[in-house]
Amino acid sequence: MTSDLRLAQDFYHGLLGWEFRPAFHRKEYVVAYKDGAPVAGIGALARSMGFPVAWSPYFAVESADKVSDRIRERGATVAVGPIPFGPGRVAWAADPMGAPFGIWEGYTEPEWPVRRGPGFPSWIELRTRDIFAATIFYSEVLGWDTEPPERCDVRYTDEQVLVRIEGRTVGSLRGGALESAPDPRIRPRWHVYFCVEDVPAAAERAAASGGEVVTPPEETHHGWESTLRDRQGGLFTVMSREN
Repeated sequence: MTSDLRLAQDFYHGLLGWEFRPAFHRKEYVVAYKDGAPVAGIGALARSMGFPVAWSPYFAVESADKVSDRIRERGATVAVGPIPFGPGRVAWAADPMGAPFGIWEGYTEPEWPVRRGPGFPSWIELRTRDIFAATIFYSEVLGWDTEPPERCDVRYTDEQVLVRIEGRTVGSLRGGALESAPDPRIRPRWHVYFCVEDVPAAAERAAASGGEVVTPPEETHHGWESTLRDRQGGLFTVMSREN
């Protein structure tokens, strides 16, 4: 979600090498491509819909109506939708602790999850106050708890919950150990990571393009990382290798 589509396209083209194509017959929405494969969507909807400029994950569901009902039943909020959007239906929601996310019912680009490498999303991570409550919420809402283990595996390891779908680790929920008390200092949100070849160089490009280096490049056990903001305040992390 962004407030200026042209500024966003210029920034991410220079930083990640993305090219863009209009999508869903909407002038305010584009899909970003890297090496011919789709990697993300950018919509100039933040201002008109009252959303903050931010990256958010979308979870594919069979029925947006049923999942929206589950969200509400568990004390969370469906802010918009479900509404028709291109070849499907979409709803924007927030979990009980306030982290925004989307749900998508409809056609999904077959190549979307296949390609990996520089310029591609490499990881999504929920940063939340209460990892135990969040795991229960998403498992019940998205059906992780009813899927067979070979299809969906949710497990706690190294102070985070890892989610594997069809054998591929797709993301994590992090907020301290399961037995820990909720941490009031954490502002719950989903955080996205993009892969780049050279993290320090990417941080320099971001700053030169009008963005902000929030966390300077540093070496972690996942490789080099740096957290950045784009020109309109969207927060994300670049990392030097795929998770």
